[in-house]
Amino acid sequence: MTSAVVCAERLPVERLGSRGEGIASGSTGPIYVPYALPGDIILADVAGERGRLIEIVQAGQDRVAPFCPHYGRCGGCAVQALAADAYARWKQGILIAALARTGIAHDVEPLLDAHGEGRRRATFHARSVAHGSGHAVRLGFMAMRSHEVVDIAACPILAPSMSGAVTAARAIADTLVRPDKPLDSLVTGTPAGLDLDLRGCGPLSFGHRQALVEAAERLDLARVSNHGEIVIERRAPMLAIGSTQVAAPPGAFLQATDAGEKLLSRLVIEAVLHPLGSPAARRAGRRPRVADLFCGIGTFALRLSECAEVRAVDADAAALGALARAARKNPSLQVAATESRDLFRRPLSGAECEPFDAVVFDPPRAGAPAQARELAASGVASVVAVSCNPASFARDARILVDGGYAVERITPVDQFRHSPHVEVVGVFRRPKQPRRQRALLG
Repeated sequence: MTSAVVCAERLPVERLGSRGEGIASGSTGPIYVPYALPGDIILADVAGERGRLIEIVQAGQDRVAPFCPHYGRCGGCAVQALAADAYARWKQGILIAALARTGIAHDVEPLLDAHGEGRRRATFHARSVAHGSGHAVRLGFMAMRSHEVVDIAACPILAPSMSGAVTAARAIADTLVRPDKPLDSLVTGTPAGLDLDLRGCGPLSFGHRQALVEAAERLDLARVSNHGEIVIERRAPMLAIGSTQVAAPPGAFLQATDAGEKLLSRLVIEAVLHPLGSPAARRAGRRPRVADLFCGIGTFALRLSECAEVRAVDADAAALGALARAARKNPSLQVAATESRDLFRRPLSGAECEPFDAVVFDPPRAGAPAQARELAASGVASVVAVSCNPASFARDARILVDGGYAVERITPVDQFRHSPHVEVVGVFRRPKQPRRQRALLG
């Protein structure tokens, strides 16, 4: 096998791609160059459609100085050197382009910032690498386009609650990493302290368990678990969700920033309750009925249950159990039912959706086309779709629109600052018509 020929080229960068790579025109097509920005004139090593930035010959007008010493090697931040206004337009444009590919031309709201104090959770990768006559542990984030770990001492985009996260993850890695065993540490900053869930190291020996207990004591960690199995819990990592406290299971899904969770929740609750808060609805003498699908630990369900009757559904039994226990401790909440259910294989049917005034669904990155099809076949008046992937959101939105829903509002939210990731909240309404008429039309 022969490797691709690499040669240095002088390139003007024309635009920014959806992964945060600068795009230039080459003799055989587009060339994608990480860390290059529109308006830059660069010198790059080029191999096929991939380029490696060698030098910025002339900086574009939207280039600013990056603030992290690891920028340019670490793959965590793709566009740290892009000015704020251009950055916001780029992220909004990612969503607009994804919608356009499915034929949806609805206006997209301006990007809402939700970085807040910074990231309250991060996954640190640890690998054993050859060093002299032995091995050393490298810990940090993956390099761009690579599985190579960039060793870091600190990360400036982490929240204050993550203070000590790199030190803790490195101490654990020094204990567990072997040349044949990579280790990932999912670290979450909570009011009780750092919560670490380890992945990749396999079953732990008694000696390793003892070492982790000692490390937790020495580093004052709240909890250490191994792929969800608790090794030591010194303090329960409690999280405030609305008016209640939730004991989060190890490794449970959580929005990346506290500000992001609050902003997404506000958008969801406003979308659900706005049409249900009319005088006619209040005269009906009952709380609105809402289904929260892919509910997790209750980010939306627990907040919604302060003013609505909620059915919460998710395949993660541990997360669902945490939600249910939290709801039972707060008598003012109206969580009518929780259900453990794989919504990919067995989505809530259109008929099962009928009793609800609104349905919220927040699936993983792949989206939920099967659930979207069932919603499209239902008579539910309002659907609120939350997503971390504009492409899968656009596909599911197309299904809802083809099923008769009208797009009311699409809002991009930025809680992964300096990365290509965009959160989306979409609000869909079904035109009012008698339920009997809808049944006949179906």
